[in-house]
Amino acid sequence: MAEAEDFVSQEPHLALFKGSPRKRRRLDQKCRVFPPAEQSALKEYEKLELRTRRVLSNTYQKFIQSAFLEDGIPGGVKYLINRLLALIEKPSLDPIYIGLFGATGAGKSSLLNAIIHQAMFLPVSEESVCTSCIVQVSSGSCEQYEAKIHLLSDQANELSVKLDPYIRTQMRNTDGGPVRTQIWPLIKYVEVTLPRSGVLPEGVVLVDIPGTGDFNSKRDEMWKRTIDKCSVIWVISDIEKISGGKIHEELLCESIKACQRGVCQDIALVVTKCDKLYLPDYLRERKGENRVIESQREAILERNEAVNLQKNRILKEKLKRKLPTDSKVLEASDLVYTVSAQEYWRQELLNEEETEISKLRDYIRKKFLEKKRKNVTEYVTEAFGILLLTDTFNSQDGLTNEYLHLSSLRRFVEERIQLLERDVDQCFTQVEQPLQEGVRDARNSCRRILNGCLTRSKGNQGFYQTLKAVCLKDGIYASRTLARIDLNEAITQPIYDRVDPVFGNIFRTGKDTGSALILHIDTFKHSLQEKMTEVVIKRGWKSDSCKHNFLIQEINAILGGLEGHILRRKKRIYESLCNSVQNDLKPYYEEAAHITGKKACERTKDAIRRGVDRQVAEGLFERAQERMKSQFQQLKNGIIEKVKGSVSTMLILASPRGESLYKELSDVKSEYREMEKLYKSLREIAENAVMRRGMQEFLMRMSPRKVGSPKNSTLVFCG
Repeated sequence: MAEAEDFVSQEPHLALFKGSPRKRRRLDQKCRVFPPAEQSALKEYEKLELRTRRVLSNTYQKFIQSAFLEDGIPGGVKYLINRLLALIEKPSLDPIYIGLFGATGAGKSSLLNAIIHQAMFLPVSEESVCTSCIVQVSSGSCEQYEAKIHLLSDQANELSVKLDPYIRTQMRNTDGGPVRTQIWPLIKYVEVTLPRSGVLPEGVVLVDIPGTGDFNSKRDEMWKRTIDKCSVIWVISDIEKISGGKIHEELLCESIKACQRGVCQDIALVVTKCDKLYLPDYLRERKGENRVIESQREAILERNEAVNLQKNRILKEKLKRKLPTDSKVLEASDLVYTVSAQEYWRQELLNEEETEISKLRDYIRKKFLEKKRKNVTEYVTEAFGILLLTDTFNSQDGLTNEYLHLSSLRRFVEERIQLLERDVDQCFTQVEQPLQEGVRDARNSCRRILNGCLTRSKGNQGFYQTLKAVCLKDGIYASRTLARIDLNEAITQPIYDRVDPVFGNIFRTGKDTGSALILHIDTFKHSLQEKMTEVVIKRGWKSDSCKHNFLIQEINAILGGLEGHILRRKKRIYESLCNSVQNDLKPYYEEAAHITGKKACERTKDAIRRGVDRQVAEGLFERAQERMKSQFQQLKNGIIEKVKGSVSTMLILASPRGESLYKELSDVKSEYREMEKLYKSLREIAENAVMRRGMQEFLMRMSPRKVGSPKNSTLVFCG
């Protein structure tokens, strides 16, 4: 087991990494995106994770080999083997999706090209729309550019029919120009992987998201899923269209909803094309100002600063109305970036720093490091808990006293679970009054809102086909040219307006969690941990007793695992109102979709109105209210069931066994000692990171590295 002894000093955080030169080279390449101070921290976390994986792998192999020698594998050993395997196979870092969410022509592709330092990587045009589907861009360890094209259909016959006109028939430009073939209607989304990048960390995915979805149902579904998996959303808006634009406001609202229902924690407004300014007009508008503007550059910088301050204030006000006041996004110092992708390349009016492309890159690196630090900390902590469990199998510590006797401890846990169930109930009842008020508002405003959606200022010309498409897709229609239409969302918006602040309060994770769900789970966790510590003190055991440490760590792991479950259910709960209304109105949409003939547009509108009126009278919004409450109830039940099952397993594993069932298993003392060192080194790494932050501002200023042109490429079509 010499391979496991990987330390050359008694201080783990000072030990040299004894991996192969190739591995060291790969790590150096992976870290080159970061300035020196950040590189050092990242390397420490990477090495810590690698060593932890090695310890887990060694332990797993020992247990597997020993298990084959036994007549039957005890349940506790099966549990341990499964835990080890799950942690060994756990990805090092789930992708960090950063969505570039903007209207047609807002400059998303140009911005993305500048961030990755590839001038014409994604096609851009001043005259026409270039991006027609979702594009995901990331960097990898490959030596060439790779693209995966995900097609819409999995059916061979349907795909063949759709391919035919694009393969056999070519389209000639109206101006008599060269023929061209278009296949974008067949594509759901595109994944592009860069060779190892000097500016984009591995694990970060930049997503170019069209502004209002897509008329194709599968691409529209992909559009919604993509928004919900983004942990960061940048709302992209052209500086000339940032004020009063309807689509801009819709994008902001959609982004805020993503914070409510999904994993998004950060929103920023990225104002593009900020080098565009007609100086005479600008000077005329600012007439009377004391400060004299002498150049185009001064005017651009002054205008950008004013836009930044104004939009930062407006965006914060919007977020405060929808989100809890301690939401992480509201703590951000920068919510608005004024960027210029063209000046990043030309630098005729602005230098690189003034284009603010580097600020966005700094943001990406910071986000990556935060996620890496969190993941490695959780990974090492959970691994230490598993090794503690293996040590309990050979431990002589008894659990036979009145406090830790299995039946006594089980009664204590049952009492705490009952309290947790009561607290979660009280937490969820916060939403009942806003729901009732929202239902009242929705009933009163439904007809007005619906008429607003069905009325066009220019009359019905051309609107019938759009309305028919809305009905065929159950009240939702996304066009590449028009604003998104969602009748179900529109008439339920008054309920969401009431529910949003309370919903955010229930699921918040800020510093002052108040009556949030996480507070009650933490209270439950601390009560169990305090009970274990109390036992240690009364029995006079060592504070690092392996059974005590195992119980503490296992409680953390059990309750930490609830986070993903809550996050998945949270999305389902939030969308339940709109989904309920859509399902109840579906028959009326289907009926309206078949209306044809004279005055078909007005008759279709009337059919929709009649259907909605009838459903409202029969309790449309009240049913939606009950379905949301039912979803909250299901979440509560899921939390309690998972806690009961996991804690029960933990108590069985930690209970006294008399004659050990595990005496034939291989000894893992050496792995336990090494894991203990790695666990302790986490604190030292964290302390070093704090010291480095003081120097970070000075060391952050580095010029961007040049990246070669895409000479080699691989293209893969995925069904």
